[in-house]
Amino acid sequence: MKDIPAFPRPYSGTSQFAQEGMTLRDFFAAKAMQGLFASDTSDWNQEGEWGERARTAYEMADAMLKARGA
Repeated sequence: MKDIPAFPRPYSGTSQFAQEGMTLRDFFAAKAMQGLFASDTSDWNQEGEWGERARTAYEMADAMLKARGA
């Protein structure tokens, strides 16, 4: 399930969460993107690089979710 909240705040009313925040997939993708930026010294201004790196980050996030059984 890709829509698991990363940092939910419990709520006692009708909703499961008072504040869902970002999804766990987005959190994993952000961490993956951070690692991609930190470990790569190539020129990030090349056309198309941003989209490719974002796709890679989400592919990594999906793999992390799969590995944890979500």
